[in-house]
Amino acid sequence: MNAPLPLSAVIVGKNEAENLPRCLASLQGWIPEVIVALNNTTDDSEAVARRHGATVHHLPWQGYRDTKNAALALATQPWVLSLDADEAASPELRSAVEEFFRRGDDQHYAGAQFPRRVWFINRWIRHGDWYPDLSLRLLHRERARWGGDAFVHEKVETTGPVATLRGDLLHYPYPTLGTHHGKILEYARLFAEKQAAGERRWSFADALFRPAWRFFRGYVLRRGFLDGVPGFVAATAIAYYTFLRYACLYERLHRAQP
Repeated sequence: MNAPLPLSAVIVGKNEAENLPRCLASLQGWIPEVIVALNNTTDDSEAVARRHGATVHHLPWQGYRDTKNAALALATQPWVLSLDADEAASPELRSAVEEFFRRGDDQHYAGAQFPRRVWFINRWIRHGDWYPDLSLRLLHRERARWGGDAFVHEKVETTGPVATLRGDLLHYPYPTLGTHHGKILEYARLFAEKQAAGERRWSFADALFRPAWRFFRGYVLRRGFLDGVPGFVAATAIAYYTFLRYACLYERLHRAQP
């Protein structure tokens, strides 16, 4: 019988009762400790998590970076697999993580990254700006932590080398185009707040050319066209999000009362 992995899974979320079953099911049978950290939750997320054997904690929201670091501190194992509730570990990723520890790579690396694959409309997106989207989510608690921006675009920072594993992290972020629009609007507003706080000036050239470049890069250079209509929609959505960021910045800097 193989020894248990020195690994905890940590999931941070709010009102994720619909997503948690898929996420937690992908962790059962191979991760000894699963922790769900909830913030300001009003749905059945806690009951769902407990039914799947997870330990539940409630944390105040401190922004993406600081909340994830607070959740990281709840783990008791030296290594952590950090997931969002709308993600799931594929069987291939499970095998890759198990092999990582079996080979003893955990003695040489501070973390590991792997591709993240998005389900969008009716298929997996395997090209464009959304794939492979290497994500550093396996980390040693003493040699890595969440850094980057305090409110959005947080990222893991390590004090040692990072391995790259095969096997995809599965991502189900957008049940509908409406939910996609809601998320990118939130991120665009956070971008505008950060840029305005840094005294960034609005540029018409940025608003005009950056969206066009993002579409061309994702759809043509990175072959998003191979993903059919969903690939076209994804590339267009990325271009729109890029435009929306600068539109929100313009609004933030020039909004006036009538």
